[in-house]
Amino acid sequence: MKEPAMTHQPDSQRIGQPVRRREDLRLTTGNGRYADDVNLPGQAYVAMVRSPHAHARIMSITTDAAMATPGVLAILTGYDFLADHLREIPNKTFSLHPAEQPLVNKSGRPAFAAPDYALPADKTRFVGEAIVMVIGETIAAAKDGAEKIAVEYAVLPSVVHTLAAAAADAPLLHDGSTSNVCIDAEVGDEAATSAAFSRAAHIARIETWIPRVTGCPMEPRTTVAQYDPASCRYTVYTGSGATVRLMKDIAHVLNVAEADVRVVIGDVGGNFGTRGAIYPEHALVAWAARRVGRPVKYRCDRSEILLSDYQGRDLAVRAELALDAQGNFLAMRGSNIGNLGAHTGNFSMVQKGVEIMTSIYHIPAAHFDVRAVMSNTAPTRPYRSAGRPEVIFVIERLIDIAARQFGFDRIDLRERNLIRQDQLPYTNPFGMIYDSGAYHEVMRTALRAADWDGFAERRRQALGRRKYRGIGTANYVDTATGVPREKAIVTVRPDGWVDVVIGTISNGQGHETSFSQLVHEWLGVAMERVRLITGDTDIVKVGGGTHSGRGMRLASIVIWKSADAIIAKARSVAALLLQMPADRLEFVDGCFRTEAPGRSVGLFEIAAAMAMRDDLPRELQGELSAQCDEAVDVASFPYGSHVCEVEIDADTGVVEIVRHTAVDDAGRAVNPMIIHGQTHGGIAQGVGQALLEQCFYESSSGQLLSGTFMDYAMPRADDFPFFDTIISEVPSPTHPLGMRPAGEGGTTPALGVVINAIVDALSGFGVTHIEMPATPERVWRAMHHAQERARH
Repeated sequence: MKEPAMTHQPDSQRIGQPVRRREDLRLTTGNGRYADDVNLPGQAYVAMVRSPHAHARIMSITTDAAMATPGVLAILTGYDFLADHLREIPNKTFSLHPAEQPLVNKSGRPAFAAPDYALPADKTRFVGEAIVMVIGETIAAAKDGAEKIAVEYAVLPSVVHTLAAAAADAPLLHDGSTSNVCIDAEVGDEAATSAAFSRAAHIARIETWIPRVTGCPMEPRTTVAQYDPASCRYTVYTGSGATVRLMKDIAHVLNVAEADVRVVIGDVGGNFGTRGAIYPEHALVAWAARRVGRPVKYRCDRSEILLSDYQGRDLAVRAELALDAQGNFLAMRGSNIGNLGAHTGNFSMVQKGVEIMTSIYHIPAAHFDVRAVMSNTAPTRPYRSAGRPEVIFVIERLIDIAARQFGFDRIDLRERNLIRQDQLPYTNPFGMIYDSGAYHEVMRTALRAADWDGFAERRRQALGRRKYRGIGTANYVDTATGVPREKAIVTVRPDGWVDVVIGTISNGQGHETSFSQLVHEWLGVAMERVRLITGDTDIVKVGGGTHSGRGMRLASIVIWKSADAIIAKARSVAALLLQMPADRLEFVDGCFRTEAPGRSVGLFEIAAAMAMRDDLPRELQGELSAQCDEAVDVASFPYGSHVCEVEIDADTGVVEIVRHTAVDDAGRAVNPMIIHGQTHGGIAQGVGQALLEQCFYESSSGQLLSGTFMDYAMPRADDFPFFDTIISEVPSPTHPLGMRPAGEGGTTPALGVVINAIVDALSGFGVTHIEMPATPERVWRAMHHAQERARH
C-alpha cells in the first residue's frame, strides 16, 4: 500500500521554518468570520445609555418618552436586572496558576471584591458605565430611544488618580467599604532588605507613575445573541480571548446552568488582554434576547470603546536600589500601587508585576508593599504582558539612574549583576524560579547588533544637524502562566483531513499556521490538510483560551502527546495491514514503511481501514483519534534584551526612534516569521505608551479627556523605523519541547528602553528622568527647565 503524495511535504513546513501565514489571504480579502459578520433573521438592535458622571447615585430613570419612540421594543435597567435575579460579573481577582506568588492582606482579611453588576441599580462609578439598555427594531430606533431616556443623578465626589484613591480621605466608591484599598500586602524579606540597605555605599531612587492606556483593537466589540425558549438555551456570538471561560461567566451572570449557554467565537480582530474577559454586554445582550423573544445585536461604537473597554497599566511606584562601592546590587525595596478602576475585576496585574521586580539581576534581598485601589475610572485588566512592562521600566530606570549618579558604566553595571548561567535555575527574592537562559549572551548580541560601540560617532553627527541623539538598553524577563489546563483532540479523517479541536483562540497570533506546522512535524501530513477547530463551546469543552503566553506553550504539549498516541494506535493497524511486526515499521512523512522498498501505508489509509473494516480487532475500529488533557503547573520565563536609539529635535522636542534592536529568547521557535511579527507589534504597543498614549482623566470631574482618536494618540507606521529583531533559542527545561512564549517580549522592555534612550539624549541638559508619555511638549519643557536651572 502507498500513501497519497499529499502526505509527503518538503522541509519548508517543519518546525523552525518561516512559513507564511495561511489565514492572511482569507482575512485580508474580506473573508474573515468576525462577530459583526453574524446577522440572524429578525434580529433587534441594542443601544446603551452610558453615565456622563464619574460618580453619582442613580435617583430615577424615566423611560416614557423613549418607549413611545417608533421602533423601540424594550428598555431595561438595573432594577429589571435585579428583578430577573441576574447576578454580578465574576471577579477573577488573582492569577490562580500554582507557580504564582499569592498576595495576602497584611491584616489577614480577604481582599475586598466589590460586586460588579452589568447594569448597576444604585450608582454609577465611572464615565461611560452602562446604565440603561434600549432594544429597537433598528440601531437608529434604539439610539433615538436612548437619547430620550431621562436619568436623574445625585452627583458624588470622585477620585481618579492612583495615589489620591489610596488616601484615607478619598471618596469611597462602594457602600460598606472603609477604604478604596482592596488589597494591602507585602512581599519579600523586610529584615534582610533593611540590613542590606544599611550597609549600602549607594542608593538609587525613583518615584514614578506608569500611566493608563487602552488596547484599541481594530475590531469593535460586538455581540449577537439568541434565545431558544424550547430548550431554554442561549447562543452568544462574539469576539474574545476564550470560549469556555466566557461561557461559564455568562452562565453565572444569567443565573443558568453552563449547559444552557453556547458561545461561538470566530476570527477576533485584536485582544491584547483587554478583550480577554467577560464584558457586561456579553450577558446583557443574551438577557435582552430572552426578554424580547428575538435575536439581538450590539456593536460598540469607537467612542464607547475608549470610554468602556477595559484599560491597562496605571501603577504608582516608589522604589530604591542599594549598591555596594563596586556596583554590586544588594537589595531593592519600595511600594507599588495599582489602580483597578471602578470594579475589582482582576488583581493579577499587580500580582504578576511585583513578583519579578528584580528582573534577571542577582539582587539578594527585596521587599515591597503592594496595594490595589479602586477609582472612578474604567476597570483595568491584564494588558499585553500584564504588570511586567511597568516593573521592568522601574528596574531599568533605576540602573541607569544609579550609573549616572554614582559614576558607573551602564553596560558594565548590568553585566556585573545579571544572573549567570551557572546560577540557574535561580529563585528570585519573591520566590519565582527562573528556569534557564543566557542572559549575558543575549544582551551582548543586542549591543553588537545595535552597534553600541559606534554610537558616539552617530551622536556627534546628529549634533551637527541640531539633533540630540541618545541610546538606551533594557533587559527583561516575563512570566508566562495563565490558566494551566488545556486539551486537544486530534482526529485523522479517511477523507484526507486532520482535525485539531483545541481550547485556544487566535486573536491574530497565527495559530492556524503554527499549530498546523506542529501537526505536519509530528504526523507528516501537509499543513493544508489540517483543520483547526476552536471557538464553539458545543465542540470545545475544555480550554483556557489565549492569554499570558499560553497559546503555543500549552497547545504544543497537548497536540504533541495526541499525535504520539495516534501514531501508536496507527502503528498497530499498520502492522496488521502490512503483515509485519509493529516494531519493524518506520514512521516517516505520514507513512509506516517496511524495510523492503515499496511497502507502506499512510495515516489516511489507516483511518479509512479503521472506519470501514470489521475484521480489525474491536479496539482498532472507529476513528483514528487521540486526545490529551493536561495541566501545566510551572511558569515559563521568556527573556531578552533591547536597544533603542533616538534623535530629539532641538527646537520642538519631537522624539524620533531611529533604531530599535531586539533579541528575544523563544526557547524553540516554531515559526520565526510569526515571532518576528509579534515582536514588531509588541514593540509598537510599548513605544506607543512610552511616547504617545494615555487615558487622561480630568481630576476634578473624572471626565475622560482622551475619548477619541483626536485625543488618544495611537502610534502610526511613520513613528517607527524598521526593527532589527533577532531570535535566541535556549531550550526551556520546564517545557518538554523547550518552548517559551514569544508574543509579549516586544512590549515588556519597550517602556524602559525608550525612556532610557530619551534621558540619555537629554543628559547634556542635566535631565535625569522623564515621565511617560514623553510627548514633544514634555521633552521640550524638560530641556528648557534644565537650562533655566543651569542659568540660576
